[in-house]
Amino acid sequence: MSESTYDLETEKVCLIINKEKFKRVLIQLPDGLKPKADAIKREIENKTKAECLIWMGSCFGACDVPFHAQDAGVDFIVQWGHSEWEYNSNRLN
Repeated sequence: MSESTYDLETEKVCLIINKEKFKRVLIQLPDGLKPKADAIKREIENKTKAECLIWMGSCFGACDVPFHAQDAGVDFIVQWGHSEWEYNSNRLN
């Protein structure tokens, strides 16, 4: 995302996706970043083998996790615009 004035750390996200071999990734963005959603999706899909879905629902911070995304086969959720959380490779069961 070279045109962005923000460092969205997409390289870091892609490294995690590739390392863990995630297949379906949900991208969750605050309203201010939603116009960039398609570019973010394309960048991640081009650098990984993952299919990316974009969450267009509400996003009220890091505690607003769409857990029902698991029903859609999502195995990794990436949230931007929140306080940083340390990545934990323990998957939900």
